[in-house]
Amino acid sequence: MTRTIVLMAVLAVVLVLAQVVCSKIILFNVAMPIVFIYLIVRMPMSWHANVTMTVGFLVGLLVDVFNNTPGMHALSCTVLAGVRHTVFNAYVPREDEMAEPIPSIDSLGMGVYFKYMFTLVLIYCTLLFFIQAFTLRDPLLTLGRVGASTALTSLILLGIDSLLSTRREKGL
Repeated sequence: MTRTIVLMAVLAVVLVLAQVVCSKIILFNVAMPIVFIYLIVRMPMSWHANVTMTVGFLVGLLVDVFNNTPGMHALSCTVLAGVRHTVFNAYVPREDEMAEPIPSIDSLGMGVYFKYMFTLVLIYCTLLFFIQAFTLRDPLLTLGRVGASTALTSLILLGIDSLLSTRREKGL
């Protein structure tokens, strides 16, 4: 348990620093990579909802402080951490079948993990960009940002998870 907490803390620091850099990258004026939510996607399912929501809020608040966005990431991360368990149960009916309580490609398989991760990314991007727009004046641009950022972020998160699982397999 302590090892998991230390690894999550190191992962949080690395991902928040990476997000500070990635926030300046906007492809075609619509797609923004959001890498730090990998921490929320990857949190162990055995952790209580209060812990995950607190961690989500604090990580989102850190990103808000560095990006000068007043609470948008904090709100989106808190909601994401709150619905994460429900989304997980929608794709994995029983947690008893998992070898380890941490969602990953190794523990869930590629198909189930992709559906779980893609749904969380879609929820996060929808919340973030509709809060950012705060109007329905140009809904096509907002929907374009949601779609493009969801696709880009999903690809990046799959790559990160593949790298982390490959490293663990090499150590065996």
